[in-house]
Amino acid sequence: MTITTTRSRHLAVSVGRPAPEVYAYVSNPVNIPCWAPGLARSLERVDGRWVGESPMGRIEVAFTPDNDFGVLDHDVTLPSGRTVHNPMRVIADGPGCEVVFTLRRQPWMSDEDVRRDAEAVSADLTRLKRLMEQG
Repeated sequence: MTITTTRSRHLAVSVGRPAPEVYAYVSNPVNIPCWAPGLARSLERVDGRWVGESPMGRIEVAFTPDNDFGVLDHDVTLPSGRTVHNPMRVIADGPGCEVVFTLRRQPWMSDEDVRRDAEAVSADLTRLKRLMEQG
């Protein structure tokens, strides 16, 4: 049996705030347009689902249940109907934390698509750091 894995890239930012505080902010879908407009410029609860407008068009986002481990995984259903799983973690690091997003190259993605996604995620993580450290 052959097992094929997806090439991944880990994007991270250190945040000078306690991990539980960052987790609480990031895990609240209402905050996503503030720190991650690369994912969604707007997000609202419709019929029990989180739907929104993104740079790609209308998307649906499903989040992992709240947990004590800093896991912020979420599935994004794209306008095409494809669903992409996005691993994400908040990891305590002394009095601060590190937020790590795993960008997985999908079979349909070109090198340019991956580069563009990495830039968007990095910008979102930088925005998150700035917002959290202002408070």
